[in-house]
This record gives sequence, structure tokens and C-alpha cells, in this order.
Amino acid sequence: MTLFQIEVLVAVASKGNFTRAGEEIGLSQSGVSHTIGTLEKELGVSLFVRNRTGVQLTAAGEEIVASARLILQHSSRIKEIAAKSSGLLHTTIRIGSFPSATEHFAHPLIRELGSLYPHLETRLFEGTYPEIKEWIHSGVIDVGFHILPEEGLEGILLRKDPLKAVLSSEHPLANERALTFEQLAAEPFIMPMAGCEVLLHQEFAKRSLTPQIKYEVVDNTTILAMAEAGIGVTVVPELTLPPSLPNVKVIELSPPVYRQIGLVVRSLAACSPSTLAFMREAERLLNTPTSK
Repeated sequence: MTLFQIEVLVAVASKGNFTRAGEEIGLSQSGVSHTIGTLEKELGVSLFVRNRTGVQLTAAGEEIVASARLILQHSSRIKEIAAKSSGLLHTTIRIGSFPSATEHFAHPLIRELGSLYPHLETRLFEGTYPEIKEWIHSGVIDVGFHILPEEGLEGILLRKDPLKAVLSSEHPLANERALTFEQLAAEPFIMPMAGCEVLLHQEFAKRSLTPQIKYEVVDNTTILAMAEAGIGVTVVPELTLPPSLPNVKVIELSPPVYRQIGLVVRSLAACSPSTLAFMREAERLLNTPTSK
């Protein structure tokens, strides 16, 4: 049984006449008759009762046509999915990313898409949040990983990344189960300057607190080394932390605070089909709801 035979079968059942069915699908009356005859022979049952005015389904024919209609619906859905995703098959997607998103999101996504769409080409541009925003507005990249919300950009949320307090294992607060911003504001503070400083200043300001900022540092490795040495305390996103920190304590914040990581573009409505398809695939592959 072929999909073409199923299409002819459904057309005849709908029109009740070989000639009108043939006109609908672009096949001669004899072609329709031959196709139905071949199908009946293959199935070993009569599908129609022929008469002078047309044809009527047999009892078996009615059951078979009901299933045939479902097959055509699924076939149509398959074609629709393929059409929506076809923009990914032969195109180049230019992606902006910041370091922790590159490691945890961009690289796994590019690998997965490479296996699903062998002809898809990707180019990765790594930078800071402001650079990624500028690249989007200037057209250097098609889409970028960024923190949401961001004024002037539209996007989709992929992951909520919790912020964590980090301090020396010898610090007096090291045995606390959770730390408040009030406690952190009372300590010498190492402010990370790779983008999270905006969120941290907002959280301190919400509580009318002024942190004792002693150092402003961009490099995450340096920040952690300073915290390990007891120079100060800091707050960094969980995804920026290495697997092992022997002399450092990582402590929850109370209440929890998250940076919201997403994919952003200038306008979702003005996106190319390939960029929208890429974002849908990224959301499907990477979107893991937080349990907190």
C-alpha cells in the first residue's frame, strides 16, 4: 500500500464517484479505477459497491478509510514539521555567547544540531553581554545567548541559573546553610564585572544596602582565587563555578536569586525562518525547568 493509493482511496470516498475524485487529484477516471482495483486486490477485500450513480463504501471500506484519513493527517503533519525546520538544513547561523553559556549551552547545542542537520553551518562569537547586544543590533550575529530581560532585545528563556555566595572555607560564615544580602553587605566584597554586577547591584538596592566593594574583577578564576585566599566574599552564577573548589565554600542565597539565560534577537517578529527554527530547536534541547 502506498501513500498515493491512500490519497486516491480517500478522494473516492469523499466524492462518491471515480470521475469527480480523479478531477480533484488530477487523475483520469480509468486511473482512479485501476488504483482502487489494485488496492482491493492487495488488501483482499472490496472497498466500494459500484452502481450507476457512483460508488458507496462497504463496511470494511468505511473502517479502512477512517484509518486512511488518519494516515494522511500524520503525513501532512510530517510535511509541516519538515517545512518549518527546512531553514536549518542549508544555512549558516551566527551565534553570540558569553563564556559559561558557551561551555554549558552553545557547545552541546552545536554538537546536537550538527548531528540532526549535517549541512547546517554555525559560527560562534564569544564576548561580554554588552558586546553580544551590540553584535545583534549591528547584524554581526543572528542570535545570541544573553541575560533576560534586556532592553531593546526580545528572546526566549532557556535556563534559570542560581547565584551562589562564595567565600573561603576558613571564613566565619563558612558553616552557614544560606547567606542573606544583609550578611554579605557587611563583608569585604569582590564584585564580579563580567555582567552579573548589574543584577547584584539591583539586589542590594532592593534592600537599601550598600556593599563594601573592595575589588572589581572581570576574570572568574581570579575572583575565586581571591575568595579562597580570604580577601573577600563574592557572589557568582552557579554555572561559572568549576567542578572542584577544595578551599572554598559555596553557599545558597536567602532568598534565592537567579540570572535568567536566554536566546535573544532584535525582534522575534522580524526573525528569518532559519533563526526562528534554530531558537525552537535550542529551546527543545536546552530548556530544563529549574527545581527551585
